[in-house]
Amino acid sequence: MAAILAPVLLRALTENGHVKANYRERSVAFPFGVLSVAGAVVALIPLALVERLELARVFHPETLTVAVYVLGVAFLGLVDDTLGGEPRGWRGHGRAVLNMRLSTGALKAAGSLGLALYATGYAGLSTGRWLLASAVLVLATNVFNLLDLRPGRATKVFVLLGAGLTIGAASVRPLWALGLFVGPALIAGVYDLRERAMLGDTGANLLGALAGLWLVLTLSELGLVVALAVLAAITVYGELRSITKLVERMPLLRELDSWGRP
Repeated sequence: MAAILAPVLLRALTENGHVKANYRERSVAFPFGVLSVAGAVVALIPLALVERLELARVFHPETLTVAVYVLGVAFLGLVDDTLGGEPRGWRGHGRAVLNMRLSTGALKAAGSLGLALYATGYAGLSTGRWLLASAVLVLATNVFNLLDLRPGRATKVFVLLGAGLTIGAASVRPLWALGLFVGPALIAGVYDLRERAMLGDTGANLLGALAGLWLVLTLSELGLVVALAVLAAITVYGELRSITKLVERMPLLRELDSWGRP
């Protein structure tokens, strides 16, 4: 469904003036992350029928939890894409809140936390693991926003993370729960990588949500603690320094980061 909708959405965004200059000042369709949502929800039509008619088991027991969080943070990202602007960074958002001005970044952070607490509350976790899982979800969502500063970067990190978790756990079970959104997100990522469109916070939020959920569905409690520490370190670094400059200083990362771009 995402592959079918992609060229239609690309044309509609472009013709209606929904474009934005990328890092090379090239105008591209924006926010193309809406494709990830559109492809998933349209695909629910045949999938729900197959499940209801008992032709096959389609939905993982945790699919509803996944959908609540992923769709919620994608919406928050869309709000940021349409209403956001200055200020940037946590310090800027904090100043905006203190001055009683709208900060879509602060709204996104608070909304993501609320969604994470609500969604993971149905997973039957202990209180400690529930809070830990919620923190991982919120930070992962934010980290992928920090990564989405060059075409395809966030999608590449997502693919590498998913592959690592799948190989490490020797299980594709989490992918069953996430697959409804992973497929469309990868299609959108290809257009982003080829600089035909930009994901925007809509798409970056969605990728971050999927990454966080993949971590929560795969890792042990100790693994989540380690993941939380790594995500927190990236968040702090991204606030104080430039992740892009760090990537450009390291030849291997620079090569991986540029692979696939025009």
